[in-house]
Amino acid sequence: MKPQSIGRAVGIGLRVAGRIAGQRMVSAAQPSANQPTPSAAASSAQIRATGQVAGKATRSVARGVGGFLRPFGRIGGILWLEVTGVFFFLPVVVFGPTLWRTRLSWAHGPDHRTFLIAAGIVLLFLYLSVTSFLRARRR
Repeated sequence: MKPQSIGRAVGIGLRVAGRIAGQRMVSAAQPSANQPTPSAAASSAQIRATGQVAGKATRSVARGVGGFLRPFGRIGGILWLEVTGVFFFLPVVVFGPTLWRTRLSWAHGPDHRTFLIAAGIVLLFLYLSVTSFLRARRR
């Protein structure tokens, strides 16, 4: 599911829940059945006002939760980049000894192909690891 659709679903759910909560608060605050009932226009205006109050409350709660979670999202992104940097460094550690062992066959020799493949893997994953750590530092 796309992040936009998840956010849209959560936002719609919060609005509906806020509207229901506002209507229940108004119905609890209304006078008992002994008093006369307001006209349909007045109740429509009251429902609209209740919806606006619920919408403001929902926006305030969403803004507060978003402000609380913002630092965790930043730290989570940095942590994700560092963990991927470590995992990208693992092939360098695994293929490094092979590269060292076949270094004498770099131009011509029995392990020429092994040296080139190991060198390619080591260079690629070393680049990915270093850039991942640099991106984490930039954040």
